[in-house]
Amino acid sequence: MSVDFARVAVYLVTDPQLSHGRSELEVVRAAAAGGIRLFQYRDKSATARTYLEKARALSALCRELGVWLLLNDRVDIAAAVDCDGVHLGQDDLPTADARALLGAGKIVGRSTHSVEQAREAIAQGADYINIGPVFPTATKQVAIAPVGLEMVRAVTALSTVPVTTMGGIKLSNAAQVVAAGADRVAVVTEVTQAPDIASAARILVDAVEAARGRR
Repeated sequence: MSVDFARVAVYLVTDPQLSHGRSELEVVRAAAAGGIRLFQYRDKSATARTYLEKARALSALCRELGVWLLLNDRVDIAAAVDCDGVHLGQDDLPTADARALLGAGKIVGRSTHSVEQAREAIAQGADYINIGPVFPTATKQVAIAPVGLEMVRAVTALSTVPVTTMGGIKLSNAAQVVAAGADRVAVVTEVTQAPDIASAARILVDAVEAARGRR
């Protein structure tokens, strides 16, 4: 598995609508300077051609910076560019089919919104699972009820694969998520909308690592 999740404290998901006009390349470069090592390129409104062009550019940048890149949903484009894998939702391709298209050594992650979905994703061979939304969030196009810290506790206790946590996580509540069992948090706006992306990334990475140390 190419992504070393033990080295990931913060997982940044990009969104072109939530970065104050800054490009994904600008966001990733700055966030990597702040210590973030895992990125997901997400753009629900891009055409396939635009998505491919941006994914290819981001993949090259991430290789240059020594960080990891996953693509949201687009298994076909992930197979066409040199990225580290994909992150899939509940309605996307099954894990086995995504892996067959991507080939060996690529990551296939899965969003989960219940303990049952988490168990199923693990059983089907997901390399990591995401829990969310932990708290209320406005970044998803389709609203999903928050799963809360209880699900974080339940899933991190049973999971045999790395777990990421997402949804409404900010500097002010990240330590609560870590205290509930999470080893890492995934965010969008807490970093992408910050005036100084590198500084916001560093502060959040340090906070998550400090919270892990106190557990």
